Amino acid sequence: MIRTATPRRFLPRTVFVAVAAALLAACSAGPGASDRASSGPEPVSRARLSHDLPDDPMRMVLPATGAESRWTQGLDVFVRQVSRATSVSCAQDQGIGLPEEAPVSFIRFFDVPDLDFIARHGLSESAQVPAIETGPAATRSGSSAVVRRCVAEGAAAADALFAPYAGLQRGWFRELASVGRAPATHRALRTLPGCLARHGVDARDERGVMAVADARMQTAAPADLRRSGREIGRAYATCLRPVEAVREPARLRLRDRFIAEHADEVREVRKTLVPALRRAEKEHGVRLVFPAP
Repeated sequence: MIRTATPRRFLPRTVFVAVAAALLAACSAGPGASDRASSGPEPVSRARLSHDLPDDPMRMVLPATGAESRWTQGLDVFVRQVSRATSVSCAQDQGIGLPEEAPVSFIRFFDVPDLDFIARHGLSESAQVPAIETGPAATRSGSSAVVRRCVAEGAAAADALFAPYAGLQRGWFRELASVGRAPATHRALRTLPGCLARHGVDARDERGVMAVADARMQTAAPADLRRSGREIGRAYATCLRPVEAVREPARLRLRDRFIAEHADEVREVRKTLVPALRRAEKEHGVRLVFPAP
């Protein structure tokens, strides 16, 4: 899935739900079925997981490149899983079950496109987030008050992790909008419609590509879903590389300036974030993981 920025803890987002749902259906059609039908040169293995942290936590909190955004996705997922693990633990202590929730997934950022990942796996397919390990599920339903209390405990655990870098991250995603408004970006984007057309994608901009992908995935046969997703992902990545050749250096320069302007906050997050994540891993039994091609 793809979003324009960040969730409740981040900024408003647009999630490519239809494409992701179609890909989930494709996975149930049987392993490798769509790979065999692919017109690509060879089958593509599933995305994998990484546990490697960046050398500087700011690359995870303030992503400026597509590859860095994988760390941001993992951080977002980790906070959400800590929330769920805390709520489940509370419910188990009360001997009750919680309402079903959709599985947590990695959601890529429209503002910082990961072209290498998209070229290999398509616009929405990603690594699978490991499930939280819990004890036997209780079958007894709790009162709405108890359920609310357990959910609130989960939210508090998540906020304790997110709050120290929330302001920085929100500010950073607001700053990123200036890159999209830059004249150099607009000049680079003029090449996009013609390139997409040469790859059989009738779209004038990035959002148009998403709409085309949505339409194709809703009409494709189940066995063709992964192939179709990867085809349009390769076209998108190929055509957007000249644009990212302009935008990525601009984002890196912008981040240097942003960090300098928020030096005190950055210093504190650099000192405290990773230790806090490691403590949360031990306390909640949730592993910090990141998608990898």
